[in-house]
Amino acid sequence: MAISFKGAHFPPEVILMGVRWYLAYPLSTRHVEELMAERGVHVDHSTVNRWVVKYSPQLEAEFHRRKRAVWTSWRMDETYIKMKGEWKYLYRAVDKFGKTIDFLLTEQRDEKAARKFLNKAIGRHGSVPEKITIDGSAANEAAIKSYNKDHGMSIEIRQVKYLNNIVEQDHRGVKRITRPMLGFQSFDSAQSTLTGIELMHMLRKGQLEDRGEQGLSVADQFYALAS
Repeated sequence: MAISFKGAHFPPEVILMGVRWYLAYPLSTRHVEELMAERGVHVDHSTVNRWVVKYSPQLEAEFHRRKRAVWTSWRMDETYIKMKGEWKYLYRAVDKFGKTIDFLLTEQRDEKAARKFLNKAIGRHGSVPEKITIDGSAANEAAIKSYNKDHGMSIEIRQVKYLNNIVEQDHRGVKRITRPMLGFQSFDSAQSTLTGIELMHMLRKGQLEDRGEQGLSVADQFYALAS
């Protein structure tokens, strides 16, 4: 298997089922615990949470190796995520067709955070976008300008509200899942969980390249990442 389940006390298929339910639907870990108990699997909700934190990054990393290429026109924005009663910031970008480019959870919402996200997104995809559409954020604009200056690039910056609606609407697919979670308790847990939620969101968008998975359900594509 591409994902190591060494030392796990449950079969991989059980672990993956619990992880997928939590990441794919607006459920709490206690809901997942109840659903699994109905199927004869008795697992504590805290164990489900540990599975999510441990395996989500591994599954998303495998997905990224098989992710379809994205377009060169990006839409970049950030949304709020509650953690211990405080708001943190999830930077996200999609292309002109709504396909997810990348995401990054940050403590702050400023030029430094925007630049960190930009570096991650460009570095991970190995290509520089031709243009990035943003809202009126001065921090995002400054981050793109500093990237252009440091790398001798000429990424076009567009500040057109209606063009950025696509990424603002796309936030809803993530927020719909996080809402029942009632806030995260740690940054690392939030980061791993959001990674898994974004993974399911990308699978729904058909962003897994065809390696025999064409025609499979989103659930089966998710399970295929572990094999």
